[in-house]
Amino acid sequence: MLRVDHLNVFHGVVQVLFDVSLEVRPGEIVSIVGANAAGKTTLLLSISGLFKQKTGSIRFEGQPVDALAPNAIVDCGIVHIPQGRRVFPLLSVEENLEVGAYTPRSRCDRKGLLQEMYEHFPKLHALRHQLAGSLSGGEQQMLAIARGLMSRPKLLTVDEPSLGLAPILVENTFRMIERINRGGVTILLVEQNVVRALTLAHRAFVIENGRMVMAGAGSDLLKNEHLKKAYLGM
Repeated sequence: MLRVDHLNVFHGVVQVLFDVSLEVRPGEIVSIVGANAAGKTTLLLSISGLFKQKTGSIRFEGQPVDALAPNAIVDCGIVHIPQGRRVFPLLSVEENLEVGAYTPRSRCDRKGLLQEMYEHFPKLHALRHQLAGSLSGGEQQMLAIARGLMSRPKLLTVDEPSLGLAPILVENTFRMIERINRGGVTILLVEQNVVRALTLAHRAFVIENGRMVMAGAGSDLLKNEHLKKAYLGM
């Protein structure tokens, strides 16, 4: 579904990603783990078209998308859930959801999609008239994911969904991601909770200092001695 080949990304004159390659197959959850500032978020933003200073290639369903504008990439079926939720605080929950239904394939069925989101996330229905800025962190994360689903994505890229959440809300968030995947949406997940990310993933990649250093089944990487020492303190 998604293929990244030899991607190099720059912040001005500083190179952040070095010759990064990965692939995501239809129906998978693929996790990317690594330390802070390893390049995980930069990778997702590059796939979403928000970083343009790059070389290499990004193909989605066989078609190049690396030169497309971010909105055109959403039209192709890639939707990005940013770190920190980034809901529109002065819009209501329902208005936030409606903003997500702006692609041609979702705009014509906005009411049906709203109903679908409220069935999947009953709490959002109860909060639908409330300002998004007044929600808790867990509620905002739920809203950010539901807003992304309003675009009918084929691939959902999710950046640090557990950031700043209480442990019980972290578990709820991962269960929500798993449920969305079972519903047919492919997931590319960036997450610092290494154990949970690898447990959830069909396959995973480890990124260090902007370079991919390891890849494999999530369950296999959990047993890797280097990973256990570097990220799990074992």
